[in-house]
Amino acid sequence: MEPMAPSEAHRGGSGCAHAFCRACLAGHVRAKVEAGAAVVRCPGVSCAGALDPELCRAALPADLFVRWCGLLCESMFLGARRTYCPFPDCSEMMVADDDGGGVSEGCVTQSECQVCRRLFCAHCAVPWHAGVSCAEFAQLGAGERGREDLLLVEAARECKWKRCPRCRFYVEKSHGCLHITCRCGSEFCYGCQKPWKLEHDGCPGE
Repeated sequence: MEPMAPSEAHRGGSGCAHAFCRACLAGHVRAKVEAGAAVVRCPGVSCAGALDPELCRAALPADLFVRWCGLLCESMFLGARRTYCPFPDCSEMMVADDDGGGVSEGCVTQSECQVCRRLFCAHCAVPWHAGVSCAEFAQLGAGERGREDLLLVEAARECKWKRCPRCRFYVEKSHGCLHITCRCGSEFCYGCQKPWKLEHDGCPGE
């Protein structure tokens, strides 16, 4: 309520005529934004008008204005499933156009970031794993998800190689029965990849 020069007065609401000094208006907006509020009401007593970011822009620090606009953008997508570009140098928020995030047969998970234009998987939230299904990708370890690793998974599927259930090394059966003894000593069935037993029948690979 201190005296204020007209040149220092900023009117931030589109539906009210209340004006405030730069410091008070910026402090009010910052407090609301840090509390997570997207819609900031006029600080005037008994005023329910909403402040307009563009009208307040001249009184706000640039970083505060960007944060406030970000909150407003996110509030527009309440109820929608959001996804983010997985590339660390982008991380742009987008709205997923599916109905819940599940992967059904025929579901297209390949997406393109609208900002950096790179491809990623909307379901796995990782750079696009070409040639490898989401189910196959989920079974890979943290150190097996590089580009070369994904090419190996694709080649293994095409050549029908199988992985040892113990050491995860790929093996190829050129002839003989389904009983495989891996180089690590593990014995398993080449058809179902389960540990080999003395009585092993009914395997899909037989």
